[in-house]
Amino acid sequence: MVVCGDDGLAHRLAAELRGVYGEQVTLVVPSAGPRVRPPVVGRARAASAALLDRVGAAVGNRFPVTAAGAGAAAGAGDGERLVEAAEPTEAVLAAAGVDRAAALALVYDDDETNIRAALTARRLNPRLRLVLRLYNRRLGQHIEELLDQASALATGADGAPGGAQATTVVLSDADTAAPALAATALTGTSKVVQTDGLMLRAVERHPPAPGQVADPGLATLALLSATSNDPAGADGSDASGDQGPQLLPDAAAVTAATGRATIVLEQVSYSGPHLSTARTGVPLASLFSRRLRWSLAGLVACVIALAVALMVVTDDHPLHATYITLLDLFAINEPAVDAPVGQQILQLLSGLVGLLLLPVLLAAVLEGLGTFRTASSLRRPPRGLSGHVVLLGLGKIGTRVLTRLRELHIPVVCVESDPEARGMATARRLRVPVVLGDVTEEGVLEAAKIHRASALLALTSEDTTNLEAVLYARSLRSQLRVVLRLYDDGFATAVYRTLRAAHPDAPTRSRSVSHLAAPAFASAMLGRQILGAIPVERRVLLFAALEVGGQPQLEGRTVADAFRPGAWRILALDTDASGRHRAGDGTPLPSGLVWDLPDTYVLNAGDRVILAATRRGLAELLGRGAARG
Repeated sequence: MVVCGDDGLAHRLAAELRGVYGEQVTLVVPSAGPRVRPPVVGRARAASAALLDRVGAAVGNRFPVTAAGAGAAAGAGDGERLVEAAEPTEAVLAAAGVDRAAALALVYDDDETNIRAALTARRLNPRLRLVLRLYNRRLGQHIEELLDQASALATGADGAPGGAQATTVVLSDADTAAPALAATALTGTSKVVQTDGLMLRAVERHPPAPGQVADPGLATLALLSATSNDPAGADGSDASGDQGPQLLPDAAAVTAATGRATIVLEQVSYSGPHLSTARTGVPLASLFSRRLRWSLAGLVACVIALAVALMVVTDDHPLHATYITLLDLFAINEPAVDAPVGQQILQLLSGLVGLLLLPVLLAAVLEGLGTFRTASSLRRPPRGLSGHVVLLGLGKIGTRVLTRLRELHIPVVCVESDPEARGMATARRLRVPVVLGDVTEEGVLEAAKIHRASALLALTSEDTTNLEAVLYARSLRSQLRVVLRLYDDGFATAVYRTLRAAHPDAPTRSRSVSHLAAPAFASAMLGRQILGAIPVERRVLLFAALEVGGQPQLEGRTVADAFRPGAWRILALDTDASGRHRAGDGTPLPSGLVWDLPDTYVLNAGDRVILAATRRGLAELLGRGAARG
């Protein structure tokens, strides 16, 4: 496996492939500038726990936690070869062994760099499995088709169709991490994983009383840490032992875990996109001000009254009387010199109303132009707004999270310092209020009405900016729910523990985007696609689609026998309309995705299942040797 990148995602992905799947990895990273500390996976995480805990204790100056272990891993670890290069040129890719590799991941932050390297790699090895990190979705679809077509033509020309299947998968770390980041900002709201209309919903449930068990829902996906009320507890870490979160527990473990909160599967459904992007105009009611509308209504009433009076004086037809009135109003009628006195008076009054109409029409034109100009500009937070989410940063991640929150119909106020940021156009299109300013300056968060907000999402690209914003927001409102995006996973863990220690009663979440996105990229390199990931404290639960054929742990077993506690659990079966899928008693299963699958159903070679799995459980199902220990 070859991984090329220039940020923390490359190091996290290499660690995921090496530590979880036991792969031989060649990591290509730039040599200039400070090197990102590579993350650690498995037991190596415990080796760096002491250092991270000392950092957290130094920042918070309370609740110090110690852990046994030697020094933290640095540089390239076992099973990893490091190649330092500024750019992935043809010579660099050849030196990294792309011509012999099974898969190549290009996870540079620049889309153009990834595309250029992908075209070169496809020429060097037509059978190479490519995984690209691209933010542009539409461009990614075209590049995927182009590279797959080039691979098909090259392998056909070689006359060796029996080789390994070459595929191209385009992923976005922003799309992968956005659902988890949006879900963690909402108290009591389901965590959602959605891909191509498939929606999985998981919700956190607390036991009704001490010593009781929470409602399991359709399926219990995880037991949360028993130390969740201990500010110094190491929730989610591998050193937590039995007190840490338990993923995919069996019924006995759920029954025995009294007093612990759970993550349960509450509802799953097929759903398309909820957000309409066709709306670009403004409501007619807001086109003119209220005073102008009353002025126009008064003038219309005057015209009608003059027409009625002219009809009474001249005994004329109503339509003709209205026509004559309008001619007098616009001063284009002949003077009524020889007409009766009543008709002459009405003509003078019509001319006066016409003079009054001119400034009203001019005001209507100016107001209309101003309304359309404001529709394309940024909105300000409305008065009385409360219970909203304050989103800091409209970069790649922030833009995807904003779209996700609006799909869930959640009110959002954005804060951005750069008026030309990537997500400003999205904010205008979605009519989301935006506060322009540096979040570290006094008064910016207050303008976003942080004191009445329900949550704060700090998703800028600077760790110090996110941390400073969260600390300042907590000084304004100590019970505010906060979510931080932090570049380094270890730093995110240290900040999480320290903030929780300082504010034990306030919900705090720290998230590393690379930690959330790496499992999907690693699975794509192995020929599988992750449907989504749900964070469970400091761990991740994956959802994937898998063919039963060739899987001895699944094929020929019932759903109950195929369940491996702590590793994987089958959630749904993708059936067809042939009627060949039947329960244990012979009852035909409905076509489509069957979520209430009977435990007695026997999995066949042609079945396709949706399952939840841990990273190591998925590695075992993929036939890859997970790292021992």
